Amino acid sequence: MTYQAPIRDIMFNIEHLPAAPEAASAGSGIELADIEAALEGLGRFCSDVIAPLSRTGDEAGARLDGAEAVLPDPYAQAYAQFAEMGWQSLPHPEEFGGMGLPRAAAAAATEILNASDLSFGLCPLLTDGAVEALLLTGSDAQKQKYLEPMISGRWSGTMNLTEPQAGSDLGRVRCKAEPAADGTYAVSGTKIFITYGEHGLTENIIHLVLARTPDAPAGPKGLSLFIVPKFLVGEDGTPGRRNAVTCVSLEHKLGVRASPTAVLEYDGATGFLVGEENRGLEYMFVMMRAARFAVGVQGVAVSERACQHALEYAQERVQSRPVDGSSKDAAPIIRHPDVQRMLLRMRALTEGGRALAIATAGWLDLAKQGGIDALDMAEFLVPLVKAFCTERSLEVTSLGVQVHGGMGFIEETGVAQFYRDARILPIYEGTTAIQANDLLGRKVLRDGGATARRFAGLVQETEQALLQGSEPAQAVAKRLGDARQAFEDSLAWLLDNAAADPNAAYGGSVPFLMLTGNLAVAWQLGRSVLAASARLEQGEDTAFMTQKIATAVFYAQHILVECGAERLRITEGSASLSDAALHL
Repeated sequence: MTYQAPIRDIMFNIEHLPAAPEAASAGSGIELADIEAALEGLGRFCSDVIAPLSRTGDEAGARLDGAEAVLPDPYAQAYAQFAEMGWQSLPHPEEFGGMGLPRAAAAAATEILNASDLSFGLCPLLTDGAVEALLLTGSDAQKQKYLEPMISGRWSGTMNLTEPQAGSDLGRVRCKAEPAADGTYAVSGTKIFITYGEHGLTENIIHLVLARTPDAPAGPKGLSLFIVPKFLVGEDGTPGRRNAVTCVSLEHKLGVRASPTAVLEYDGATGFLVGEENRGLEYMFVMMRAARFAVGVQGVAVSERACQHALEYAQERVQSRPVDGSSKDAAPIIRHPDVQRMLLRMRALTEGGRALAIATAGWLDLAKQGGIDALDMAEFLVPLVKAFCTERSLEVTSLGVQVHGGMGFIEETGVAQFYRDARILPIYEGTTAIQANDLLGRKVLRDGGATARRFAGLVQETEQALLQGSEPAQAVAKRLGDARQAFEDSLAWLLDNAAADPNAAYGGSVPFLMLTGNLAVAWQLGRSVLAASARLEQGEDTAFMTQKIATAVFYAQHILVECGAERLRITEGSASLSDAALHL
């Protein structure tokens, strides 16, 4: 089957879930109808052109020919169409050739593209992050030179962080940047895990590279950020001489096989300092935040693709008589209760993740307008989008295999690829544990739990509104209240114990993130119930709105209830964690 973009659900979320009405357009004056038209056009392009690449790319993969990364043949033509139609430019400023769509629409576009083919979508995703980093930290001259070609899709961007000895500990980065008399730097060292670090889809590749200047202090505070183009850019703005950066190998991976993951060797490559020396990690966090959010959206994307496959298969696959005796003959498996349970769980997790991502995008847009409270809330929610949505994508894609039964374990059905592709998502751009440590350390403990309590207060406001509604709304409110209490109990325990026993607190950081992410998704689904109920009262789109409410009730009664177990892991599981560790 081919992929169909879920435009109706996406637009419902964009219309109803941003934190404030003005967040839907971020002050841009862009109408919802214009956003819908753009996303529908992208959806058609992705269904017709990009989705068919997925299987081809998985089977052929990227390969290295000398120092050149070669992608499967259809990718170059598809990317050329992608750039020519302007899809890279959707979220970026009009000043540099972008369309200026709000971040909620950009998140939806990221989902549509990556649901079509995760391998293809990674190239534009990294370019988006590089553009955002240069917009916020680059000089005016750098913006003028690099942004328009990147926003147009003619050039792509990468993020060069880690090295063989460093992993996620960027304080161990050794890449050197020696200043030259002309104000440039000679960058030398090896960078690994560079997504689309080498390819032939674009005229140029703009690498953003972390490196150390000669007198830089040790550790993360001594890192600077450099622009290192694959081809040096002339005064006329066109790529010229090849820079001294070489792809020495490509990784052989479990999934996303058509996305070239490069090992790059810098041998005195010409680099250009971004901002001030020794502030590189600070600058790179701009790109990392954008990338982490986008990876969370990728989790929603691959979940949606798995959902569509599983639903179609369940409607067509005939096997066994229904347990209720409604037919004497074998029936489509979608009539069996446990298949229904799996499909509903897949749908609830996917739609819930989408709701959280689009709502968070609204907070990010508000933060961009200068609201410190909005920035705090956005930064609190981003690790939830990244980690919760990617961890749940493993469950959704695994359930997709299960719905197919033995056929799901066979590559020809395609669903095993979704499972393999999804496996990278909780790892790159910061593992789930890194996101959990960030949530607990920087977003909770640093301000004494103030933002976390504000988050709980917003959830409670939704609870109170739901309690005034219909029976289904009240059912969601009850479970939402129980989950919020589990969150508040866990938060209090962590605040009380983190200083005295940091190992116990951080040993519970992933359960705390999963609890908080679960609650955040349910909060947005609760808000969806309020919006859908209001639309039902007006007689609008009855079938869709009724299904939105039913999905939220299912989520509350089958998934949100898991928050209680996470609370026990956090508040009562620390002793067994430390005791067991003594005997390892």
